[in-house]
Amino acid sequence: MIFITAKFQVKPEHAAQWPTLAAPFTEATRSEPGCLWFDWSRSLDDPNEYVLVEAFQDGDAGAAHVNSDHFKQAQQDLPKYLTATPKIISQSIDQSNWSELGEMAVDR
Repeated sequence: MIFITAKFQVKPEHAAQWPTLAAPFTEATRSEPGCLWFDWSRSLDDPNEYVLVEAFQDGDAGAAHVNSDHFKQAQQDLPKYLTATPKIISQSIDQSNWSELGEMAVDR
C-alpha cells in the first residue's frame, strides 16, 4: 500500500472550518475504489495544524487519486486557506491494513 501522512498549516481564521472546507475533497477521496482510509486529525499542540493520514491500495490507486478531478479541484480550492505548502511523508509499504500495537495490548 501507499501510506501517506501530511501536515497542513491552516490560517488561524479558517482553522475551525477546515473540516468543512476540506469535506468535498475528503468525501470524494474516501469514495475512490483504491482508498483504504483518509482521516484528518487536529494537532493537540497547534490548533491551526491538521494532520492527514491516508492510504491507497497500491501505486495505481495513488496515481488515480492525484489525477482525479476532485484532487485537481482541491489544488485550486484549498491552498488559499493555508499559511504554507503542506509537508508530506509518502511511502510504499508491504501491508494492507493497520496492525495491532502489541506493546500496548489490551486484555479483554
